[in-house]
Formats: sequence, C-alpha cells, structure tokens
Amino acid sequence: MLVLGVDPGLTRCGIGVVEAQGLKMRFVGMHVLSTSPSQKQEERLLRLYEGLRGEISGFRPDIVSIEKVFAQKNTNTVLGTAQVAGLAMLVAAQNSLPTAMHTPTEVKLAVTGNGMAKKVQIQRMVARFLSLPSLPSPFDGADALAQAICHILHPEDSSVFGLMDTGKSEAQKKWIEASEKFKAAKNKMRGRGM
Repeated sequence: MLVLGVDPGLTRCGIGVVEAQGLKMRFVGMHVLSTSPSQKQEERLLRLYEGLRGEISGFRPDIVSIEKVFAQKNTNTVLGTAQVAGLAMLVAAQNSLPTAMHTPTEVKLAVTGNGMAKKVQIQRMVARFLSLPSLPSPFDGADALAQAICHILHPEDSSVFGLMDTGKSEAQKKWIEASEKFKAAKNKMRGRGM
C-alpha cells in the first residue's frame, strides 16, 4: 500500500510518501511545494494544483491522506490551508483515489503517542518509523510523512492495510483511547441538544 500524505499550506505544502506492508514501512519520497505570498491567490492555487497533480501522477499512490483543517485564530491561515486541502481532495478524485483526513492531534497521537507533541518529536518518530539516517526536514515534509504514517497506523483503517487487532503499538492504543473519549463526549453533547 502506497500512502501519499499532504500537509496543506498556501506558502508551503508538504508531500510525504510511505509504502506499507502491514506495520512495516518504507520511505518513498518527500517534497515541499511552495508559492510566494507576493503572487495573486489564484496563481498560488494554480501552482499548487499543478504540483499536486504532478506528485500524485508521479508517485501513483493507493490513497491520499490529508491534514484535516481545524480552527485557528488566524483566519487567513485557515482559509489558505482549507483551499489547499480541497485541491488535494480534487486531484485525488480526478485520479479515482480514495482520501482520508486526520487532524494534527490525531497525527501526533498516532505517531508519537502524545497529541501535544512538538515538531522535533514528530521528526524523531518519523525517522524511527522509516529507518531514516537523519531527521526529515523541512517540517512541512516531515508533517506530510507523519500524515501518511498516521493513516497506516489508523485503527479504523486497519483492515485496508491488512493489520490485525493484535499487536497494536502504544501510539495506536492511545489513539483508540482518545478516539473513544472524543466519540463519547460528542455523543453526550448530542444528547443534550448542543
């Protein structure tokens, strides 16, 4: 299974590709697509769209895993990130590829076992999972690799990757626990009519 991870961003969009056979993972590639803030918005989006098309047609992944946009105080950052995430979903759909979306917290939890992990902790664990000789850099590329790794380890998709319920890593167990707590809280809020 070949997973292409996308860390969307208007200025820097990370691409990370990981091959998985069960829990065994192999680094395939990492790139960062970039645009200049001095360009018009539509020109930046077109450049990223073309870059995403090239990456997906070049790597030919089985699935595209994209960072799920979450609310931030800086609305310009959120809007740009959401637009690029939408482009990644569009290019995947144009290539008849399934997509998955994982929040930054889910990725951190799956990869490091800590939903509040710092960038360097993510880099270290990505290097460890993929047996890299050094920390992957820049951060955007490392985050895209972490996005792909998260999808590989994601318990709800374990049947897709041929994983069994036994032998889950500590990070997977913590992710399951956090996911169950989140679902319980969400259901509780729905019961109150919120």
